[in-house]
Amino acid sequence: METTPDTAPRGRMIAPDLIRAVALIGMAIFHLTYDLENFGFVPRGTVFHPAFLDFARVVASTFIFMAGASLVLAHRHGFRAAPFWKRIGKVVVAAALVSAATYVMMPDYFIYYGILHSIAVSSLIGAALLFLPWILLAALGVIAVWVHLNYAFELFNHPWLWWLGLSTKWRPSMDFEPVFPWIGPFLIGMGAAKLLDRLGYWKRAARYQPDQTRGVMKVALFAGRHTLPIYLIHQPILYGLTWAAFLLQH
Repeated sequence: METTPDTAPRGRMIAPDLIRAVALIGMAIFHLTYDLENFGFVPRGTVFHPAFLDFARVVASTFIFMAGASLVLAHRHGFRAAPFWKRIGKVVVAAALVSAATYVMMPDYFIYYGILHSIAVSSLIGAALLFLPWILLAALGVIAVWVHLNYAFELFNHPWLWWLGLSTKWRPSMDFEPVFPWIGPFLIGMGAAKLLDRLGYWKRAARYQPDQTRGVMKVALFAGRHTLPIYLIHQPILYGLTWAAFLLQH
């Protein structure tokens, strides 16, 4: 029986918000470790250890994968232009704020194309590809990662082309997530969401009402619903706390 608007499940789906909440914890761990290293609380080079860098890639991939999945969820009954452009606007403004703030604090390593920039551009690309079937979206995502792992071109070494991720060198940055390979997990997330929709999962998925949650689950789901503002404020808070701890020791 087809689900109609009147009989559609009510409330937010638990799984996407919980996954984003877990990714936020991972992001906070990485940034706290970075701050601790910066103030000498952990050994130099900790954040550049291969295992820790892999951890950071998993966290970033999770955020971008979920951004792709969320794009499909938001428009699976038809593209909604107004909410899409409103969301893009928020992400673009947030990305600009991150670039400006990091340029003031660390001009040599400022974020000129980080995760928010990546999500904004990937969302534009993803919106143009919403009509594609899940298997083709997933295949394009895998191809994007494969291209990154196997190809780089001096032709793209101009600073204005670094954001594509196809150059042989680029300016160092605290967070650099160019189109290749990061469009990959975004498109794979879109493909996964479309496949789950085809299998009927989203109609059966567990849901919740924000005002009816309690305890740790309430906090986690709140974080999962508000990843953008939490992303923007968490690092200044962590940095400030670490700095305060450093001053207390000296």
